[in-house]
Amino acid sequence: MSTPLEEYLKSTDKPTAAMTAYVANLQQVASVNPSIAADVVNEIENQRTHLKLVASENYCSLAVQAAMGNLLTDKYAEGFPEHRYYGGCVNVDSVENTAAHEAEALFGADYAYVQPHSGADTNLVAYWAILSAKVETPTLEELGVKSLNDLTDEQFAELRKRFGNQKLMGLDYSCGGHLTHGYKMNVSARMFESHPYGVSKETGLLDYDAIEKQAMEVKPLILLTGYSAYPRKINFKRFREIADKCGAVLMVDMAHFAGLVAGKVFTGDYDPVKWADIVTTTTHKTLRGPRGAMILCKKEFADYVNKGCPMVLGGPLPHVMAAKAIAFKEANSPEYQKYAQNVVKNAQALAKALQEKGVRLQTDGTDNHLMLADITSYGLTGKQAEAALFECGVTANANALPYDKNGAWWTSGLRLGTPALTTLGFTESEMSEVAAIIDFVLKGTKPGVTKDGKPAKGKIVLDDATKAEGKKRVAALLGKHVLYPELDLDFLKKQFVK
Repeated sequence: MSTPLEEYLKSTDKPTAAMTAYVANLQQVASVNPSIAADVVNEIENQRTHLKLVASENYCSLAVQAAMGNLLTDKYAEGFPEHRYYGGCVNVDSVENTAAHEAEALFGADYAYVQPHSGADTNLVAYWAILSAKVETPTLEELGVKSLNDLTDEQFAELRKRFGNQKLMGLDYSCGGHLTHGYKMNVSARMFESHPYGVSKETGLLDYDAIEKQAMEVKPLILLTGYSAYPRKINFKRFREIADKCGAVLMVDMAHFAGLVAGKVFTGDYDPVKWADIVTTTTHKTLRGPRGAMILCKKEFADYVNKGCPMVLGGPLPHVMAAKAIAFKEANSPEYQKYAQNVVKNAQALAKALQEKGVRLQTDGTDNHLMLADITSYGLTGKQAEAALFECGVTANANALPYDKNGAWWTSGLRLGTPALTTLGFTESEMSEVAAIIDFVLKGTKPGVTKDGKPAKGKIVLDDATKAEGKKRVAALLGKHVLYPELDLDFLKKQFVK
């Protein structure tokens, strides 16, 4: 019986390196667990048949994916280059140094720390690095515990006291900030006395004068800016001035817009690396790399962030650091800069097209890769709109609007982003059809009801005709922009999906 790879090589006179590698990879996976290989192929089909409008998602290159699938994953490498707790790390040192130097060159940073696994843990590393640099920190032994996980609420209060009751000022979660920016249910609000700032209720914009006034009253150790759902540029020079005036360390979480910084869309006053003491970011999203994160910082913080392991992190992921190096190299190119410019152009075109359909957008538009659409005019919650769109071939996510009456779960809005569609090659002229599909589907969706006839926030009624038409229009668009065209999906399904 022939193997899938043998079948592929027999099926074509011109085998491609990408398809050959993909089939060989899946063949190895399927030899142990066929269902996992099938799940991978099914996900390719899912992503090929849906317009991906999730602002935090993208498509990394096959080269980035290939860099993760190798024996580098087998190596423990706690510590940092030339200072490891395990022997035999010479090649991991090379990988990590290469990734760090690529990041420094790409962003013009003093120092890059490329070990963090996610946006959440890279923020934790940054917080502890700032505390370690600026405050005499007690050890776990002095606190009488083996792990931070062992601390009770009372001990955390004592820890904050030992740290001098340090304060954190970040964008409120309800106004587009992130969980790790001091949200009450996140550990960041246990580490610090959290003093969130919001956006203007009238305009939805950051009010720098109000933030400065609050910062002068609070005098935080860390003034944090950045967002997960804010559709405008941030003036980091202005934040630098506020931080200097109140004596704070300026930290920026650019996880969402790192690609726009790398692509030279955000420059000058809007370049966080130029103005901040510490910048954290994920390496996926707009940056189009592997799922992971990193820290860019001024030299004075380098020794402290290097202690991310064992301070916060476990062992580094050498295979992911290799993929980061590939992604940074890809991003440091004229082609990527053009891509980043097009992300914003597409976002603004989509925003305009939605507004022409009568959709209200938070801040009346966008300067970046995302927009917040108020969909209450359709009589739906954000969760209902998300579910209806997915059934019709559009992947988006429900998102609260500032001061949202529907709360953070049901929400009144959708967060829509253009990084992934731009990677596929979508242009401004096609954004009007994307907006039209969204409008068509939401107009054809009704809220569900419970058995006793009461409104059900999480249920929808979507007729078959709307669903079929929505899918048809999505397919027409995606037929012009095939995800990973090097891959023969029909062949992969035949071989791996039983």
